[in-house]
Amino acid sequence: MKSNSQSSQSALPNETDAHADTSKVAVEGAPLKSAPILPSTETLNTFEDDAPLLSKTRGIVQLIVFSAIGLVMFFVPFTIGGKSTILFDHGATYLVSQQHTLAVMLLFLLMLYGVAKPFIDKSWRASMTNTVLTVFKVLGLVLAVLYVTGTAPAFMMEADMLPFLFEKLALPVGMIVPIGALILAFLVGFGLLEMFGVLMQPIMKPIWKTPGASAIDAVASFVGSYSIGLLITNRVYLQKQYSAREAIIIATGFSTVSAAFMVIVAKTLGLMEFWNLFFWSTLVITFIVTAITARIPPISRADDTSNRPEMDNHKGKRLAAAWDLGLATSRRATDLPQILWSNFRDGVVMAAAIVPSIIAVGLTGLILAKYTPVFDIIGLALYPFTAVTGMPEPLEAAKGMSAGLAEMFLPALLLADADILVRYVAGVISISSVLFFSAMIPCVLATEIPLSVGKMVVIWFQRVVLSIVLAGAFGQLALALHWLG
Repeated sequence: MKSNSQSSQSALPNETDAHADTSKVAVEGAPLKSAPILPSTETLNTFEDDAPLLSKTRGIVQLIVFSAIGLVMFFVPFTIGGKSTILFDHGATYLVSQQHTLAVMLLFLLMLYGVAKPFIDKSWRASMTNTVLTVFKVLGLVLAVLYVTGTAPAFMMEADMLPFLFEKLALPVGMIVPIGALILAFLVGFGLLEMFGVLMQPIMKPIWKTPGASAIDAVASFVGSYSIGLLITNRVYLQKQYSAREAIIIATGFSTVSAAFMVIVAKTLGLMEFWNLFFWSTLVITFIVTAITARIPPISRADDTSNRPEMDNHKGKRLAAAWDLGLATSRRATDLPQILWSNFRDGVVMAAAIVPSIIAVGLTGLILAKYTPVFDIIGLALYPFTAVTGMPEPLEAAKGMSAGLAEMFLPALLLADADILVRYVAGVISISSVLFFSAMIPCVLATEIPLSVGKMVVIWFQRVVLSIVLAGAFGQLALALHWLG
């Protein structure tokens, strides 16, 4: 186990993105840099005796102060220039709107690095999936050049095509993700994540049918990134500590895109003024959907045998155990500049991998949505559920939401100008559906978790239907109570 000045780096992933290189997800034997994999009695005592330690007082100060900074930066909106949003979104917005030329230059540097990296490390030929994703990255860079030089075909230069993708999605993503990575270091690097994981243990098995240890996987994925969550899940599954069913539940139910990407979704859909409502309701709905899908086929039919020993659940001293682990984590976070730099660097790597492929995959999806009936056909299956929840123009809503199977951003892109209820539900679905072909499905296929493409499509459909019903009902309630709109 590494000291937490290193381990905290993994909370915001180094392979971490909604479009990470999938060859890195399932490297058997690769070192996991996240602190506790199994937050049991054993986990609480796995810190190395010879690891450098801060004093207990300083550890307490770090745990409280730095975690508070992370919470404030990520969840407390501030009004600046008449706009109310969280602080790091203000910073990214300033770069995009007030320093546009600089932002475009930085974005192209990110894309150049993202395109070059697969060729430098030769990961482009590691698998067919990596080859396809690399092609999309190259295509995305070419499309970006065509856009800024004004030489793209006329139909691509329409306002809802490349201009929208570049100005409203690629630029904010390129600026927000690295800044968000830096802020997440405070949120998850000094013990708060570990404390929450221990406190969540008692409810994991009865509600989600996963062991208490999976609380760390779940929180790390939702707060940090799904790729690090998949790394942890795959490793523990290979160690026979998770059954096939438990690994599938975690991979398809907890391995969401990062909180930083939720900001992008919320910005695209005009939901940032309702950020806390959107974030927390999405988290709750996502986990409710996971609890339901864990109990129905195909997940419920997966093998549920494992070699996991019974763990001491710290009965009667749960809060003390959580505090001890959080404090121990904080005391080992000895190098603040290194922690911040590592998280920022990982965010840069993440953004570089995402931005070019988002432009290419996003344009492909927008073209399919605008000029072909592909999503109309898929949307017909979702239409009864958008209609029953009272959404305006339910067929258009269903069509837009069905596009999430190709790429998680597409519902936000296609429904950005829809009614507030539709935008809210689309935002929830972009996160809660979990599975999508542009990255998540290939990542799962790269692990040893026994899931076929067919089963993942079925699980995606189940999750979208349940999310529409739950988010639609909550959205109606939020409108009635004037929490939304």
